[in-house]
This record gives sequence, C-alpha cells and structure tokens, in this order.
Amino acid sequence: MCDFSIVVSGDLLRSIFERLPPSDLARSACVCRLWRDFASDREMKEKIFRSTWKVRRVLGEPSSSAFWRHPSLDRFAISHRLSRGDSVAGLALRYGVQVMDIKRLNNMMSEHGIYSRERLLIPINKLSLLIDSTCYIELDEHSKREVAVLYLEGGPDGKSTQTMNNTIYIKARRKILNSVKRSMQVDDGTAEYYLSTSDGDPRAAMLQLSEDLRWEQQNRPHLFR
Repeated sequence: MCDFSIVVSGDLLRSIFERLPPSDLARSACVCRLWRDFASDREMKEKIFRSTWKVRRVLGEPSSSAFWRHPSLDRFAISHRLSRGDSVAGLALRYGVQVMDIKRLNNMMSEHGIYSRERLLIPINKLSLLIDSTCYIELDEHSKREVAVLYLEGGPDGKSTQTMNNTIYIKARRKILNSVKRSMQVDDGTAEYYLSTSDGDPRAAMLQLSEDLRWEQQNRPHLFR
C-alpha cells in the first residue's frame, strides 16, 4: 500500500480535507490510517461543519461524531423561552414554520405539552438564519435528540453572546412584521403598532385590529355627526 505520508505532507493533506464536504470527509477515513487520523480530528470536523452551514462558532461536544456529518437543516433549532400566552400556533406564525414541524421536533402529541416546558425548539427552515451565528450543541430532554441550538437573545444562561445573534433576531422580527402586514393588509407603521401592543404576538395583534375595526364601524355614525 502506498505511504501517503510520503506522497503528501500533513499540512497539505489537512488543507485538502478542510475543503471536503462532511460526507466525503467520512469516506476518506476509510482509505488508510493516516487519512483516518486526519478525518477524525475534532477540530477538522468542526471547521468543515462551520464552513458548510456558515456558522461562526460551535460550542459544546456532540456525543457522536455522526453529528458533524448530518446533511440536513433539521440538525438546527432556535430556542424559544416560553412565556404566558404562548401557543404552538402563535409561535409557528411568529417564526414562519409549520405547527406540525414544531410538534415533531419537540416530541409533542398535542399543544397541551407546552404547559410543562420552559422552552420549545423552533425548526430552522432557511440557511440564512445560520450565517455568522453561534450555536450550542445540546441534548434536549423533550425532543430526545442532539441539536445545534441558536439563542436569539443570548446564550443558554440568558447572557448576551455576540451581536451576530442580534442580526438573526432582526431578520426574524422583520419576517413577523411582513407576515402580520400581509394578513392585516396594513402598512409597516400600523403592523408595528399592533405588534407592540400585543407583546409581539401576531395572533393577538390581528385580534386587536379586528376589535378596533369593529368598534370603528359600530361608532362611525356618532364620530361624524
């Protein structure tokens, strides 16, 4: 068998491996012992993972090296800390995802499961949300799976991480605003106003608008006397 340590230097081999997609890196580990050592290097796998998904930092250690090779966006999720008034339907609208996808990711049989939890994992359906983000590798107790979690307003301890996650939050906020604006058929200012009066809950914002329109219609004759 050819001695690859003679054919190519370690630095050059590392440089080549760093340009491989995760699936090809896994295959290269089967060629020889030297390639396996390089392909199994934790720093190497993380670097390729970050490059593939455009994330800036990965914190935490997965229980299996297969985590680094997972080819789908369902490896990632946004952590949403639950607060009073939250519902699965409302969160689906807020983040622009499907209700069933939230239930599936969080291993929920019904919406009643929301009341026994401190947070829900929200699926990520756009690669752009990952750009320049920090993700934390966690084993979620409810979903029973390892996920790379994004915290839009800070890290797991609630403290601010980096301004990069603020960019993700702004994008998500803009997405909510556009969704509410289309549903209400109003301008940005009106949508912003009703979102602010409803603590950012799109459903509550639309209900408030409906109530205001109903009141206006009922009282219009009196207003123009």
